[in-house]
Amino acid sequence: MTPEEIKRNHYEVATLAGGCFWCMQPVFDEIKGVIETLVGYTGGHTKNPTYEEVCAGTTGHTEALQVVFDPKVITYIQILNIFWQNIDPLDNGGQFCDRGEHYRAEIFYHAPQQQKIAEDSKQSLEKSGKLVGAITTKITEASPFYLAENYHQRYHEKNPIRYSFYRFRCGRDQRLKQLGLNSHPSE
Repeated sequence: MTPEEIKRNHYEVATLAGGCFWCMQPVFDEIKGVIETLVGYTGGHTKNPTYEEVCAGTTGHTEALQVVFDPKVITYIQILNIFWQNIDPLDNGGQFCDRGEHYRAEIFYHAPQQQKIAEDSKQSLEKSGKLVGAITTKITEASPFYLAENYHQRYHEKNPIRYSFYRFRCGRDQRLKQLGLNSHPSE
């Protein structure tokens, strides 16, 4: 979807990094009001990075998900609530079995209003007492988002067995259960 189509339809964009983008995309694909999800790279200092460059840790980028959504159906705070339920907010060294800055959890805001909502949601989670420890997830102004290579887009659909094995082996669901944050995505 082009920026013009997003604007014309009064949609909004959320850019979120939650570790492996393969695991973040299916979560948001199932949500009513989400128009499109794309995986890619953001938060770095080089143009048009490749997967190999990002994984080498030299570009400063992280794997991320761009979510185009209809704010008349789902709000940005609801998007963030789903995000918090699907990451480990206490881990500043990556996410689950994926280690390094290129797997960091981060919220990239596109407008001052998104920044305020993101900061309020983080503060609310901190005050909830649900987590023991400091939330290390950063909130940063959005920078250019570069689409990942085509074979990464919708990986969970193209390679369902390999995706399921990876997700299980990585310990993502086990850690989310341990954190007690992962409830039904629409809550």
